Amino acid sequence: MEKSLELANMTGVQEFILIGLSTRVGIKDALFTIFLTLYLLTFLENALIIYLICSHSELHKPMYFFLGNLSCLELCYVSVTMPSLLVGLWLGPCHVPFIACIIQLFLFISLIGTKCTLLASMAYDRYVAICRPLHYPLLMRPQVCLGLAMTSWLGGLLFSVIKTACITSLSYCGPNVLNHFFCDASPLLNLSCNRMALTELVDFISAIIIFCGSLLVSLASYVAIGRTILCMPSVAARCKALSTCASHLAVMGIFYSVVLFMYSRPSHIESTDLNKVLSVVYTVVTPMCSPIIYCLRNKEVHTALRKTVHPR
Repeated sequence: MEKSLELANMTGVQEFILIGLSTRVGIKDALFTIFLTLYLLTFLENALIIYLICSHSELHKPMYFFLGNLSCLELCYVSVTMPSLLVGLWLGPCHVPFIACIIQLFLFISLIGTKCTLLASMAYDRYVAICRPLHYPLLMRPQVCLGLAMTSWLGGLLFSVIKTACITSLSYCGPNVLNHFFCDASPLLNLSCNRMALTELVDFISAIIIFCGSLLVSLASYVAIGRTILCMPSVAARCKALSTCASHLAVMGIFYSVVLFMYSRPSHIESTDLNKVLSVVYTVVTPMCSPIIYCLRNKEVHTALRKTVHPR
């Protein structure tokens, strides 16, 4: 922490000002109510999923183990970004100390990296379940599942260390106004006064490895799943196989499509307001929708929920 304080003192900026989502008073009040409701709903949904998975033995399966990890991640995810969004809507532009901004950035990047690798692990689980069902108990035994989950969390942490170190190695000599509702990497890079090619290259390579690497694993898994499903003899078998991975495909599709659009769209449609809208999608909407998508048609989760609500 002392080194971090020294780093902050070396820069000309001691704090950042987060503009937030809107400056109009009427809209801000309405948005505060909406996002507070979404935050509480997201927290309750994911907490309920974790409780059901931990308390019901019939849900002690690899698929639900990864779903529990995803729900835990979503809880952390919204708790990192939503408080600054709500404070900005309630009090106006939010003054964030340099160190607090870097900590928020570190946690956010770590959770993004973890989510990428966790979605890839879930895709691999579906691949084994559909393409190699006879080997599923061996290939997805508890030790393997725990190893994949730990790799996801530690991989995200390592990714964040590298990316955050690159960003904090830059100097910030003003201005200090971030047109965003939390400390994200792109707005911070835009404020640095010594954009170094080596720093950007290291940042880019680390992002390619964890983001594109996890995406390729997921795509390869679903290509294999698609081939296996097409070779199934009956329509009923195909529908059953598709239903087991439809939820994961939906969540993965929303997350990757938004992130890919944010970081690969042409420069002529660059917009900070568009950035904020897209950030709301993958930091607020996706964590809220994930439990609903995963559990809407899941009979085992419905049964566990009924047992919890109406115990015999």
